[in-house]
Amino acid sequence: MTSTTTPLKIRIDDSAGAPAPYEQLRAQIADRARSGKLPAGFKLPTVRGLAQELGLAANTVAKAYRALETDGVIETRGRNGTFVAAAEGSSREAATAAQAYAERAHRLGLTEAEALGAATTALRARYGR
Repeated sequence: MTSTTTPLKIRIDDSAGAPAPYEQLRAQIADRARSGKLPAGFKLPTVRGLAQELGLAANTVAKAYRALETDGVIETRGRNGTFVAAAEGSSREAATAAQAYAERAHRLGLTEAEALGAATTALRARYGR
């Protein structure tokens, strides 16, 4: 059995009898998104980047991404990339805001702990804790 793993922990099994690679990719991303292992707002690799990581054709990854987008699991935001979609309106808006905050904190050079601390302080102040 041959398999490839990405930082997303996607495994493609190319042994005989395994589902098509596109279906394996689609199912694994969908399962991880629905279980919360890939949180709403998580930025997915580009089609070409993921294809290269997995050793697949770009068309295979694009087909999986199209199916996931049709199912509402992911959303493409033009040049900004492809993200795990939020379940509903307010969740989607919160995920978008969180993603924007994460990108800003990164540009400012904050560590993850510093960014989380700033967000926690702001939330506690807002909710009166």
